[in-house]
Amino acid sequence: MTKEVSDNAPQLARRLKAHVLRMVHHANASHVGSCLSSADIVAVLYHSILRVFPEQPEHPDRDRFILSKGHAAALLYAALAERGFFPRDWLERYCEDGAPLAGHATRHGAPGVEVSTGSLGHGLPIGCGMAWAARHDRRSSRVFVLLSDGEMDEGSNWEAVLFAGHQKLAGLTAIIDFNGLQGFGAVNDVLNLEPLVDKFRACRWTARDVDGHDHAALEAALAAPADNGAPTVVIARTIKGKGVGFMEGRLEWHYRSPKDEDLRLALKEIGE
Repeated sequence: MTKEVSDNAPQLARRLKAHVLRMVHHANASHVGSCLSSADIVAVLYHSILRVFPEQPEHPDRDRFILSKGHAAALLYAALAERGFFPRDWLERYCEDGAPLAGHATRHGAPGVEVSTGSLGHGLPIGCGMAWAARHDRRSSRVFVLLSDGEMDEGSNWEAVLFAGHQKLAGLTAIIDFNGLQGFGAVNDVLNLEPLVDKFRACRWTARDVDGHDHAALEAALAAPADNGAPTVVIARTIKGKGVGFMEGRLEWHYRSPKDEDLRLALKEIGE
């Protein structure tokens, strides 16, 4: 269960960031900035919110977490390892040929990963199906879906938004990591999403706009009951590369991997 975590959410977030930095450096992979912007969100989820059973990953009463922004898979794997779904030394082989932890979130071979993701726009529609099924089966399981802001350009997400609001899927919570940067530019320049809160409310969602690095605010927003049986969206305002000064707000760290000196400086900055 969630409360078995020994440290607090800020400590867990720091450890997740350290894992991610080492994993992406070792694999010479990408998306470290996207992982760091979401680290506080994922730490709060796995520390304080999600009902999970690491020794029984398929427990029918578990909450479901879908990382729709599957390119941030290193962060999800780090959280699952910290929670005991698999050994931490699996992280050392992240993104290697034949290893269980692929470069995008992959269900096969990785206990605790609910859905293989990475093709953007799929996570929320799947989450709708899971939430609808849980209600149909009269289970208390909740569904949480973490999306990127650039991912909200996908029309499939807006179909899911309309569906969830219409069906009053109160067991569904979407979290948008709104760091303001996507693959090729600023979100406001590529396709401006604002006023995002108003759009969700118009589609019959409970919408909460919070600082995505404030653990208390995140926990309160994620734990609060929805209004009138509506689905909930938490728009988490974040910073790309949060925690590492030379990465923060820099588009190039969407794809770039830290070299040896980058890693040393980054780990020092986060206190590792």
